[in-house]
Amino acid sequence: MSEVYRVTRQVAKSNASVLLLGETGTGKELIAKAVHQLSPRSSGPFVRVNCGALTESLLESELFGHVRGSFTGAVANRTGRFEAAHTGTIFLDEINSTTPKLQVKLLRVLQEREFERVGDTQTIRVDTRVIAASNRELLDEVEKDHFREDLYYRLNVVQITLPPLRQRREDIPELVGHFLNIYNEENDRYVVHIDRKALDALQDYHWPGNVRELQNYIERAVVMATGDELTCDLLPPAVLGGAPARAWRGSRPMDMETLTVELVQQGLAAASPQEDNLHMKIVNRVERELIAQVMQACDSVQTKAAGKLGINRNTLHKKLKEYGLESDGPAE
Repeated sequence: MSEVYRVTRQVAKSNASVLLLGETGTGKELIAKAVHQLSPRSSGPFVRVNCGALTESLLESELFGHVRGSFTGAVANRTGRFEAAHTGTIFLDEINSTTPKLQVKLLRVLQEREFERVGDTQTIRVDTRVIAASNRELLDEVEKDHFREDLYYRLNVVQITLPPLRQRREDIPELVGHFLNIYNEENDRYVVHIDRKALDALQDYHWPGNVRELQNYIERAVVMATGDELTCDLLPPAVLGGAPARAWRGSRPMDMETLTVELVQQGLAAASPQEDNLHMKIVNRVERELIAQVMQACDSVQTKAAGKLGINRNTLHKKLKEYGLESDGPAE
């Protein structure tokens, strides 16, 4: 991480494109913001776009804007994110999710600093720095013909790879202290001590969700604490070496066999386990149950629920609509 910070400070002084690589939850957006804030463009806008949260047509409109009448629903002209980030920085998260068509337009913006809005012929020039991020190795995507090689090299002027939390366990005590300060203030609590056994458990855990997972667990501990110490009983079973959290229905774990029987009984699937779409129906059922429970635990606050689920709010909103779980609860 010392090397990550050194490169971040050095590259921030330039206008070079930056490619951030790392697993989900390692802090790629924080590094992107740091590059912007330490750069001469810090007084300009920082615009974030999650490329994995939108369909191709919506993402194209989001990035480049559109003119009235260019497609159904385009009732007015709209400024795109590249234009909005003029003189500042645009952060393209999950860049690996973009389609070949969009990759061509992105390549042009990087090379020529110009583009046209969807449905328009007027060329717009912008002065926007591009920082992209991927939770997959983009060279592997290039080899699979899922990502353009020329765009990869345009983005990869300076590459910063963020190590997963399990490879920097010595940072965990300071991160815990940092998150305790944040959530003590937010929740008017005073959890200022950490039990040695709890800290050992946190440092021994493998952290598949990285720093974001740690952040969620510390928030949970602060909310649930009755005293001023973070103890083992405030941590989830998975951290303590127990079984990972599972979605439950009533008092029974929702295992594959139980769900298969229920789906058949409800006429949602054929009795044959070889039915092609049976597995997907079971996965969707489990996912719906999990989202419903997390939303209830978060008082229907979508931003908070999305954080606990490890997904972005746009994805959660689509899932809520897909599963008929929409409510009038607050989005923020």
